[in-house]
This record gives sequence, C-alpha cells and structure tokens, in this order.
Amino acid sequence: MSASPEKQAEEFIKRQNVTENDAFALFDQLKPVQPDQFTGPWKGGSVNTNHPTEGKMEALKWAGKDFRSSEDVDPIMGYQEDGSRAWNADWGHARLRPMQYRGTITTAMIYDDKPIIDYFKFVRDDLLFGAMDAKGVEGTFFFYLYK
Repeated sequence: MSASPEKQAEEFIKRQNVTENDAFALFDQLKPVQPDQFTGPWKGGSVNTNHPTEGKMEALKWAGKDFRSSEDVDPIMGYQEDGSRAWNADWGHARLRPMQYRGTITTAMIYDDKPIIDYFKFVRDDLLFGAMDAKGVEGTFFFYLYK
C-alpha cells in the first residue's frame, strides 16, 4: 500500500535533487487550501529541484511569509542578523485569491508589484506545499511553508 499524498509530501521535502515532474506529480495529488487557512507567520523552505530561485531565496535568508489577511500579505520575509524576521520591501506585498491551477481551484498568492503567483496545496494544518510561477523565469520553483 502506498503512502498518502500528505505523507509523501512530508518525506518529499526532505529529499535532495527532486525533479520538477516529480514535484508536479505530488502537487497535483494534494488537496486545495482555502484563503482563510492562512494566518500569521509561516516559515519557509525550498524543495531541492535546482531551480534558480532556490539560490535567490538562500541569498535573501528567506524566512517565510506573513499573512495578516487575504488582502495583506508579506510574501518575502527574511532573517536579520539577530535572528528576527523582517519584510523584504524589494518584493512588495501580495494578496490571496482562489484560482485555478493545473485543473484545481486552490489559493493563489498574487504579488502586487511582481509578475509572480504562488499556488498552495494543503498537507496538514501546519504544512503547505507551494509552486511559484514567475513570468520570465523558466520552470517552477517549489517550496513549503510550515508553522
């Protein structure tokens, strides 16, 4: 018997050298998430697909995302020297909307000033799986958020 998609996701984010096709296969199996399931600060991590955005997030000391409401999101929070989290103004703000992606309606985070949309899927109450679609950037950056 194979593991549930949620259990697969928990193991998946620990793996090294994941293919984009494998990441999409898992993403497509996970349940949609609703905008009201996002509250407060979430820590973030990259799924290792060797996408160029992984290096950018590391350079930014990416800490995750802060969700105050569906209209008020800080999409890129970074760690400061003292370990605290701070909003990265270069990436602006964002908002949440239900959108169709890969045949399923799920929550998307639309950046206000960048041609970027992040799509989310539910793993468990404290773990989400994400796919970043950025205009002009080849491929999809996969990430996860956790509390």
